[in-house]
Amino acid sequence: MNEAVIVDVVRTPVGRGKPGGALSGIHPVDLMAPVLEAVLRRNGLESRQIDDVLLGCVSQVGEQAYNIARRSVLAAGFDETVPAATIDRQCGSSQQAVHFAAQGVIAGTYDIVIAGGVESMSRVPLGSSLAGVSGESALIQERYPNGLVNQGVSAELIAAKWGFGRDDLDAYAARSHERAAAAADAGSFDADLLPVHTDAGVIARDETVRPGTTAEGLAKLNPAFHTDSLAARFPEIGWNITAGNSSPLTDGASAALIMSAERAEQLGLRPRARFHAFSVVGDDPLMMLTGPIPATRRILERSGLGIDDIDAYEVNEAFASVPLAWADAVGADQTKLNPWGGAIALGHALGSSGTRLLSTLVEYLEHTGGRYGLQTMCEGGGMANATIIERL
Repeated sequence: MNEAVIVDVVRTPVGRGKPGGALSGIHPVDLMAPVLEAVLRRNGLESRQIDDVLLGCVSQVGEQAYNIARRSVLAAGFDETVPAATIDRQCGSSQQAVHFAAQGVIAGTYDIVIAGGVESMSRVPLGSSLAGVSGESALIQERYPNGLVNQGVSAELIAAKWGFGRDDLDAYAARSHERAAAAADAGSFDADLLPVHTDAGVIARDETVRPGTTAEGLAKLNPAFHTDSLAARFPEIGWNITAGNSSPLTDGASAALIMSAERAEQLGLRPRARFHAFSVVGDDPLMMLTGPIPATRRILERSGLGIDDIDAYEVNEAFASVPLAWADAVGADQTKLNPWGGAIALGHALGSSGTRLLSTLVEYLEHTGGRYGLQTMCEGGGMANATIIERL
């Protein structure tokens, strides 16, 4: 088997995913294309050397429809012979793209691949791909007669099951902003951050990080998902999930350069990390966001590592209850959990988030000298990916 390595990771800053956000004036194809260009430029490659481009995107409708990966490749000026495919594994779409890329290299069907993702939630709002859908599948209704729920309610169910109150969730969210702000001020993200030129100027920092955020300030926000009918259906819920302890809607693009260790050596490129193990699981679609727990257990079993052997954990902060429940269930040291902040502060540009987390994980391991990093992400419908990388 070939060894798959990460040579580079590049990402844009994240912008608020609403009209007027820092990146909201940029077409998602035009947001992704410069990232692809940068991957080539930073590593002295020609586009014809790329075997495939795999990009994640969740809302594949409107400006993000019609295989946005291929359109981004063409917009980036890549040779027309370079193919591309768009992947939807919900929030883990670009992490899954990375898995497919690395597994293709390991299998010997790829030598060099770019894997990443893009989402412009300001221009293609969350839920846009459901336009025109009249109702749920009859067979799904038959299997789940009591119905499924949105992710916010799932986050509430997790908080209730693990006993996390409002104070726990808000304290975690405030810590995410504190860590992200400190990392940004220290220049910790700069190596992989690609400034974006807009009509309003150059965007070089993540727009969603709020220095000075406190749990006391977050406590003033109202619950985001409470309705009378849901409260009657789920009396165990405390209704503690708010906009402040959830990830904000964001715009962003990111990509990783993945190749075989042999090809990297031939090209004189220094790998930053290698892929150590992968897992992907399905889980309860009602709880929905607990998938990282079995995904982590599976990948640790496959890798032969224990949770304490891992130097850093990047667990996507879709909602504060998700990483808190994960850490409790797998016995993780919270000082290693999202040490430079997570999606509550850094945003969750759905299709881009997997490679955004990967960028942060690689940079953190390099900064601290850590060896192993674990990345995992909850996904709509009750799924999760997990990845273990080893710094080189």
